[in-house]
Amino acid sequence: MQFGIFTVGDVTPDPTTGRTPTERERIKAMVAIALKAEEVGLDVFATGEHHNPPFVPSSPTTMLGYIAARTERLILSTSTTLITTNDPVKIAEDYAMLQHLADGRVDLMMGRGNTGPVYPWFGKDIRDGINLAVENYALLRRLWNEDVVDWEGKFRTPLQGFTSTPRPMDDVAPFVWHGSIRSPEIAEQAAYYGDGFFHNNIFWPADHTKRMVEFYRKRYAHYGHGTPEQAIVGLGGQVFMRRNSQDAVREFRPYFDNAPVYGHGPSLEDFTEQTPLTVGSPQQVIERTLSFREYAGDYQRQLFLMDHAGLPLKTVLEQLDMLGEEVVPVLREEFAKGRPADVPEAPTHQSLLAAKEATAV
Repeated sequence: MQFGIFTVGDVTPDPTTGRTPTERERIKAMVAIALKAEEVGLDVFATGEHHNPPFVPSSPTTMLGYIAARTERLILSTSTTLITTNDPVKIAEDYAMLQHLADGRVDLMMGRGNTGPVYPWFGKDIRDGINLAVENYALLRRLWNEDVVDWEGKFRTPLQGFTSTPRPMDDVAPFVWHGSIRSPEIAEQAAYYGDGFFHNNIFWPADHTKRMVEFYRKRYAHYGHGTPEQAIVGLGGQVFMRRNSQDAVREFRPYFDNAPVYGHGPSLEDFTEQTPLTVGSPQQVIERTLSFREYAGDYQRQLFLMDHAGLPLKTVLEQLDMLGEEVVPVLREEFAKGRPADVPEAPTHQSLLAAKEATAV
């Protein structure tokens, strides 16, 4: 099982000081967080993609390429890549290039994003969102899997005898997760291709996440990729820790109360009760995270959101120390207990290459 962190790259004022970091400071902080993730033994760093204030990660491959040069083991991913408004040709080229630079330590999460105006900014219509996701991804797979592509569709100009370069490393495309909070069509797409399904597991109650994951698992089996239990599932989560749970609540409350995504709404107590947000001690984070298996089954990837809502970099790095030293080692051990032998591990470049070579024999 893989553990890591994901970021949305928001530039948010610190409500305790009133100071807003510069874009440069926030970008550099994201890099520092990724380096810290590798240092403390996490497996994955994933960055979002946004093209509007108050977010900075408009070019994920630029950031991930820089991080690749400064890390050795960390898997570099996205959360998410906008399959609807990016040209599939450019996605194919950019992430194959990144794959080579990172020696295969790359996968990516496809999604539609949550910013409606991004569609016209890139010449698209939000009413075509699902259809764009379906058509663009079908083309992307062909660009990665076929050396020469002839293609014609609804949303971009035709391709004749086109070869995407560079080709995927070892002729093995990066593994793809499909991220969706509420769209069964995207879960269906993930199941159809035998790809992974990722639910960010932040704002929604457990019963909603359970329905989405169960739907994906059933459809994964329907398309003949394996049993429902063998489907590839990833979950997000949101935590804030201190040694003493009362200290965690007291310190995090002003950030929660003023956060753009959930501030000025339900109380911190109500939100932690109704969603997976966990604010407390490392032991409380362990217990809450282990409970995800009760509604998601045995899954492959757990990512945490930790650098949002204006939290200063120093605080985030302290959180990562606790996550890597006290939380994740216990989670690895506990999640491994009782895990059926036929439940696959999270795909990596090495495992996908081995499967390809085994099939070729």
